[in-house]
Amino acid sequence: MEKTNNLLPSHILRVVDANLNRLKEGIRVIEDIARYVHNDKKLSTALKTLRHQCRIEPLESLLSSRDSINDVLRPTMKSEMNRTDLRSIVIANYKRGQESSRVLEEVYKIIEPEMSEMFKQIRYELYTLEKENILGLGN
Repeated sequence: MEKTNNLLPSHILRVVDANLNRLKEGIRVIEDIARYVHNDKKLSTALKTLRHQCRIEPLESLLSSRDSINDVLRPTMKSEMNRTDLRSIVIANYKRGQESSRVLEEVYKIIEPEMSEMFKQIRYELYTLEKENILGLGN
């Protein structure tokens, strides 16, 4: 279980909380499609393992910084509704996870460099899984 500093400013914790949620949610969407639609045990297991690595403790410090009600970009953007099929959903969620892990990697460079490296590794694993998944190399 990873530790994060309880004394971080709430605006930094808010960035961490939002991106950790995005990262895990993006991975979960891909995982469920691999599991329930494609019955791909290898990919869904790899994604589940990766998702379980995305932990920051204590959770309470992240929750205390959360302000989802007042999020200035809370309303759905038109481009977010641009999904034509399951493939487009999978691609969008790989990108979501990669972008979120990059934000966490950058923020943790100033907080805890070891965790920055962990999020970098998660991002690179998502790149690899995306290539295998989308190009059909992992089936």
